[in-house]
Parts: sequence; C-alpha cells; structure tokens
Amino acid sequence: MKIVAVEAIPYSIDYRKPLRFASGEVHAAEHVLVRVHTDDGVIGVADAPPRPFTYGETQRGLVAVVETIFAPAVLGLTLTEREVAHTRMARTVGNPVAKAAVDMAIWDALGRTLDLSVSEMLGGFTDRMRVSHMLGFDTPEAMVDEATRMRSDYGIEVFKVKVGRRPVSLDTAVVRALREGLGDDVELYVDGNRGWTASESARAMREMSDLNLTLAEELCPADDVLGRRWLVQQLTVPFVADESAVTPADITREVLGGSATAISIKTARTGFTGSQRAHHLCEGLGLEVVMGNQIDGQLGSACTVAFGAAFDLTSRRAGELSNFLDMRDDLLTEPLQIRGGELAVSGRAGIGVDIDPDKLDRYRLDT
Repeated sequence: MKIVAVEAIPYSIDYRKPLRFASGEVHAAEHVLVRVHTDDGVIGVADAPPRPFTYGETQRGLVAVVETIFAPAVLGLTLTEREVAHTRMARTVGNPVAKAAVDMAIWDALGRTLDLSVSEMLGGFTDRMRVSHMLGFDTPEAMVDEATRMRSDYGIEVFKVKVGRRPVSLDTAVVRALREGLGDDVELYVDGNRGWTASESARAMREMSDLNLTLAEELCPADDVLGRRWLVQQLTVPFVADESAVTPADITREVLGGSATAISIKTARTGFTGSQRAHHLCEGLGLEVVMGNQIDGQLGSACTVAFGAAFDLTSRRAGELSNFLDMRDDLLTEPLQIRGGELAVSGRAGIGVDIDPDKLDRYRLDT
C-alpha cells in the first residue's frame, strides 16, 4: 500500500454556457486530474479545479506544485499515513485545491485497496443527498427557464442564486422572478461572492425579505470586518462563510467574530481529511453546514456527495451537486445520475467512479 507515483494531468472540457458570478466567470473546466499509484497497482483519482479569482491557483500552477512539491512529500508513504501526508503538505502555504486533490486521491486508493467506499470509511450516515442547483448571472427570464428545466428534468427543488451585481436591483428582480415563477415550494438562497458592500447587502436582503430565502452566502467581503459583523447581526437567515472560512482557524475566527453563522464545506479545497476537521468543528460549535460546489465536474461532485452523505450534519441540507450538468462532456466511464432531486453515493470501492481512458486522451492538454 505504498505510494510510488503521483500524476497531475491538465485537461479542458467546455461548458455549454459560461457560469457568471460576482468574482469571475467560467467558460471551460480547465482542471487537473490527480492520480496516486501504489506498489500494489492500485490507482486513486481526484479532481483539482483551479479558481484563480478565489484562491490564486491556476491550472499550470496546480500541475507544478503537485509534481515538484507534493508528490515528493508523499512518495514512500503508505495509504494509511494520511495524517503524515496532510502535515507534510501543510508546510507549503496556500495551494488548497492541490492539497485537497492529493488527499482525496490517497483516500480513493485506500478505499479501492480495502474494497470499501470512502463514504463508508468516513461515516456512512446515508446513501444519498438532496441536490441544490447553482444559477449564475443571467436575465430573470433565462434563470427562471433554467430552474424550471432542472426541476422538470431532474426533480431539483433547491436553488442557489448567484447575486452581487450592481445595481442591486438587478439581482433582487431575478430572485423575485424565481420565486414567482417557481412557487413557494422551491427553496431559494443567495450567494454574493463578496460582490456587494455591507450596506448594499442589507438593502438587498430587506427588499427580498418577503421571498422566504433560507440562506445568504458571502454577500460582502470578509475583510470588511465591522461592516460584515453589522450585516450579520441584522439578518434573519444564516449567513454562510465560504471562501472566507477554508481552514478550522478561519471558521473559528469568522464565527467567534460574529461574521458568519453557517459554513460551506467544499471537498475540492479541503479534501476529505481537512473537511473532516471542518465538520467536527462545526458540529462542536452548533453550526449549520452546506456542502458547496467548486464548479465541479462529475468526479468532484462524486467526492462531495461521498463526504456529505457520510455525516448527519452535512446531509441535512441539499448539497450543491449538479453543475456538471452544464459541461459538454466528462471523464467518467459511467455518468452520474440525478433522479428525483437526489444524487446517490456510488457504493463502490473508493470514491466509486472510474476514468474513461479514451476521454482523458481526448481532453488532456499535456500530450
């Protein structure tokens, strides 16, 4: 069970339409596939989606740091020495997505070796999660049409609405159109990606107070310390810290400082090991948790549902698991299926999915 090689393979798959939000936009899944090889011939896989506008990582940077720093750090370790791998990678500042992908590929390889699913190894609380679909910037008509299609085709009834534009009325009009078009049975919540000021956020939430929103995420920047604390104190829904609360230390700072009342956990940036730490802290502090989406492909979504379904706390709310539906293709041999508004855990060993070698050859950028 010793790690003998680590690969970082860049690839690119187009989206059918760009996803637009306050901190950037994405036209293609320009990701990095990480593969961990063992001396037993087992290969664990995970996906690394760079988000330069959020964490500063790029596709080329991910390949470089995995190949030159993290691979040498974990070579020779056994798959059960995950804490050693975590500690060695933690010596390097930043690079959360690269660290997470190596971590999850090790977990996948361990699960394949033991013939156990990662979700079982983590906790095995349930075998599925409700799905939340993320709606990017567009006109009210287009966003209502997309949500209606997702509801009709996949049974999804929870929607995360990207906001944060100026003027604020652009977004409040969209959310109102969604509520009117979808009815009262659908759950809506908003994510500003730090696009508004604290005062703009307060105004927007007042204007939408009759729309029965359930969460508000990263409406204003976390470094506006006093403004964000002032905003959170007046909200009547949980304020979710996402990119401002990646590590346990971040979570502690934001919550005890009064700048957040709920947390988004994304396996794409904290892996399974770091996500466990975040989950246990949130459980201890009595915080609500949302399993977030890093604009993941199917491999990333499989990781998210594997972790989210492993615990009671992380499976209570719908997980953001559906944005792979916007991709023109994917790398998996068997596509993920959302049915009745739910995504089931594979149940197979490891993360439970396999990479199609022909598709990887088609989309990889290093050949």
